[in-house]
Amino acid sequence: MKIGIILTYSDSETVWNALRFANTAILEDHSVKIFLLGQGVEIENIRSERFNVKEQLEKFSQLNGTMLACGTCIKSRDMQFEVCPISTMKDMLKLVVESDRVLTF
Repeated sequence: MKIGIILTYSDSETVWNALRFANTAILEDHSVKIFLLGQGVEIENIRSERFNVKEQLEKFSQLNGTMLACGTCIKSRDMQFEVCPISTMKDMLKLVVESDRVLTF
């Protein structure tokens, strides 16, 4: 199954759970694409001892998951961004159209 995830929050527990779900899906032979939108583009800056987002993010990368980020959201925050390719609403639309299921966190 092709699973699309739109990640719109930056709180550590929500992001950690979204990434754990994505990693589990990949390990079960599903294809996963994540689109970071709004606060979701702040994923690099999340620090939590309780919810290790960095570890799950590294695992997602090692499993060859695909991640895209909203360029306008990054620009509006004056951020330096290195996690994944900067993308557009057309890319998010493509993710939605091509996915069998779309989840929003």
